[in-house]
Amino acid sequence: MAVAAEKQNPESKLPPLPADVEVTPVRTSADRTAFIRFVYSIYQGDPNFVPHLEMERRDFMDPRKHPFFEFGEVEFFLARRGKEVVGRIAAVNNPRYNEFHGSNVGFFGLFECVNDAGVARALFEAAAAWLRAKGFVSVIGPMSYSTNGEVGMLIDGFNTPPAIMTTYNPTWYPALVEANGFTKAKDLYAWELSASTPPPEKVARIAEKIRQREGVTVRPVNMKDFDAEVARVKAMYNMAWDKNWGFVPMTEREFDHLARDLKQMVRPELALIAEVKGEPVGFGLTIPDANEAIKAANGRLTTFGLPIGLAKLLLASRRIRRLRLVLLGTVEGYRRRGLDAILYLDTLNKARELGYEGGEISWTLEDNHLVNRAIESMGGKRSKQYRVYEKPL
Repeated sequence: MAVAAEKQNPESKLPPLPADVEVTPVRTSADRTAFIRFVYSIYQGDPNFVPHLEMERRDFMDPRKHPFFEFGEVEFFLARRGKEVVGRIAAVNNPRYNEFHGSNVGFFGLFECVNDAGVARALFEAAAAWLRAKGFVSVIGPMSYSTNGEVGMLIDGFNTPPAIMTTYNPTWYPALVEANGFTKAKDLYAWELSASTPPPEKVARIAEKIRQREGVTVRPVNMKDFDAEVARVKAMYNMAWDKNWGFVPMTEREFDHLARDLKQMVRPELALIAEVKGEPVGFGLTIPDANEAIKAANGRLTTFGLPIGLAKLLLASRRIRRLRLVLLGTVEGYRRRGLDAILYLDTLNKARELGYEGGEISWTLEDNHLVNRAIESMGGKRSKQYRVYEKPL
């Protein structure tokens, strides 16, 4: 008589849990400092690593200062082997995502770990237990709270530093995640574009015809009317990106918080609003790649009370020659009508006038073929690939 094959337990395929590692939630100021500074031990000697400013990270984790905590929850965990920190992770409850998508998922983010799949498992299990207790059926990540923050794990393109507000990680991280049962949910692309390479003549000619035919005017944001401009862009953002995978509408406070942060970096000539008959219908935001300056500060604006890091940051900021195109989109009714090409071209021409060498367009979805082909038609070359993972709980 045939004997039925025994069902394999998925847990048996996972790396063993290390008996000498303990994972605990962040509870004290010392824990929070350890959570933030752990990155320095992971990326020591990595020439492409750019640390966040420590004061920014403290605000990012502070429920009293970051608007995400007005509706969402985050539990931060540290893994220790004895007294040594060997990993960290955040478990995220984002109810606005689940309301918008009709889903029941939790998230992980801020993952950093030594090259040990067992330690990674201990971190993922701590996050999973917290999410499971909330009733979630699966987990997605990494995301720094949502797709409105830093998203994805770098899987290709480790040879250059990250652009501002994008992720970076060691080459071994994808293997740690996949060894713990996570599979691909979606890939994201970054593109490199040189300002010195003129756009194809055909693309420029067609864009100009569309500009005339549709009556499109493109103007820079008015920094003297900043609050009103933010309100216009906010309305466009929640309309233009609502069909994107992983999209979460921003609250008023979230958008205003992001706008205040970006205001310090914005060059109005590169923050463009497309209008038809005076109505805003498209928006493109390109910012100087401040990571070139932030790297000089090495995460801290002061040392022993002296503004050494700040001085280095300000000096380096004068030498920034790269940009990142962060947002570009058009509202419903004006998509697939060539407005994106007009915004691309005007941004490229202005970047060249201002003396920038080029920079990064990021990120785009792997299956947004229309946008990806448009970037390629402008001379863009894919430079980085990020992966968002998922796993049942």
